[in-house]
Amino acid sequence: MTIPKDQVLENTHPLNLADDGVAPDVSRIPLYEVYMRMAEELAKRSTCTRLQVGTVVTDARLENVVAIGYNGNARGLPNRCDSTVPGNCGCIHSEVNALVKAPGTANDKVVFVTNSPCVMCAKLMINSGVTHVFYRLAYRDPSGIELLASAGVTPVLYDRWKEEWR
Repeated sequence: MTIPKDQVLENTHPLNLADDGVAPDVSRIPLYEVYMRMAEELAKRSTCTRLQVGTVVTDARLENVVAIGYNGNARGLPNRCDSTVPGNCGCIHSEVNALVKAPGTANDKVVFVTNSPCVMCAKLMINSGVTHVFYRLAYRDPSGIELLASAGVTPVLYDRWKEEWR
């Protein structure tokens, strides 16, 4: 019987599966939650006035952070939104800011993002070799998550441990 070590059934990441049938030990904060909290801290650097989002990209074994990002304007431009029109603020999405920094040679990347991705960010993740996307909150439009799932990328709503170890 396969049991997720972090007690999150949707988390099918290979390092999270225990085949021994023994109840998982959750006396320590799961590494997935550590990376999710890193993304939450990065979001605090965002200059977007509508929604602050942070992203952490790791390798497949969750041993190395390969890139980070948060949403905001392009490097060298003013640290503010270009427009106050919702959905048209001009900020670069955190996932884009992270994935453009991630080495293209890294396969099977894992993404931790504070809000579920839009369709365009989902497409970028698919083309970037991402296998799992962990997100804390669902965005109002589920199309990005649906696209990831249809392309074989595993989306995981990761909020089980949000209030623990604080």
